[in-house]
Amino acid sequence: MDLDLSPEDLAFRDEVRTFLDENLTPELREAGRRLTSVFCDPEHSLPWQRILHARGWAAPSWPREYGGPGWNEVQRAIFAAECARAGTPSLAPMGLKMVAPVIMGYGTPGQKAFYLPRILSGEDYWCQGYSEPGSGSDLASLQLKAVSDGDHYVLSGSKIWTTHAQHANRMFCLVRTDAGGKPQAGITFLLLEMDTPGIEVKPIITLAGEHEVNQVFFDNVRVPKTGRVGEENQGWTVAKYLLEFERGGGSAPGLQVGLARADRIAEAAHGEDRWHRRRVAEAQIAVTAIDVSERRVLSALAGGGNPGPASSMLKINGTEAMQRVDEISVAALGPYAGVDQPAARLAGSNVEPVGPEAGLVAMPRYLNNRAASIYGGSNEIQRDIIARLVLGL
Repeated sequence: MDLDLSPEDLAFRDEVRTFLDENLTPELREAGRRLTSVFCDPEHSLPWQRILHARGWAAPSWPREYGGPGWNEVQRAIFAAECARAGTPSLAPMGLKMVAPVIMGYGTPGQKAFYLPRILSGEDYWCQGYSEPGSGSDLASLQLKAVSDGDHYVLSGSKIWTTHAQHANRMFCLVRTDAGGKPQAGITFLLLEMDTPGIEVKPIITLAGEHEVNQVFFDNVRVPKTGRVGEENQGWTVAKYLLEFERGGGSAPGLQVGLARADRIAEAAHGEDRWHRRRVAEAQIAVTAIDVSERRVLSALAGGGNPGPASSMLKINGTEAMQRVDEISVAALGPYAGVDQPAARLAGSNVEPVGPEAGLVAMPRYLNNRAASIYGGSNEIQRDIIARLVLGL
């Protein structure tokens, strides 16, 4: 693959850099620097999304017909790389990158006309109702019951690990509409409003001390059937389609930035220590391979398609490379990587050249990203998907 940029690509890169310089405020840059997860709190992500939306750049991968910029794969890669280097806050992926492609692919004309503009503008903030206390990677075993009652479904049960449910006004949710037969055949995909009576959100505080995930309880919650995407009992097909977008693509620019940060930390803390230099070099090889693979997937998506089983490969490699980068930073910082280390403790230490924020976010990032190889379907499940769909085993 030719990774060189044409004169037109270089002009586009300069346009993006100018836009970021003019619109990325110090507050937004600081929010980007302090990220410990792929999710940024909406108090920072939504203002940035509105700025991008005003320019027509909020959804780089969306087709032009739905409000996307109509960029080619190289332009999307350039934009992602420049945003990562500039330290922009990440946009909430649940709406823009996950449920939006599902609505485009399976939604009715009315659902597309209503939801897509609201997702693009940030008017709606989404969470994902997939996992349950007894259903994680074995998602087909989910039991959140949805009983048909006229023009509504009545939901009873719970969802868990629901990221940013405390902020969301909408959820896309998998429910059990038929308990007989093959488990996958009785699942339905629903869109619902989080302020519906009977919904209760309870926080789960992570090991990093952050409130990012929740458990959501449903007590006879009435959801209109107009919120169903696809046919009743056919939600498993819709769910798998969505997971392809959740799992694969777009991680390489962030990995490059994270690796550069880890490299600076390792060099400042240990100089030319051979062990650290070797780990950085090995991680760089992995990140470069991911970058090339993601560009190929972006090329396949240019016509509005879906990534297919390639998303499983990218999910495995991207999350494991992310964890490797985190390990480099934590190992280099040593005792200064502690979650509760105040910035003042770093004054005069051998990691001061990379800034005190390194010690404040390295361990929370490490702890949060340990889950990356589990959520969205564990990496073991992804290897099984590749074995079946690619290798035919």
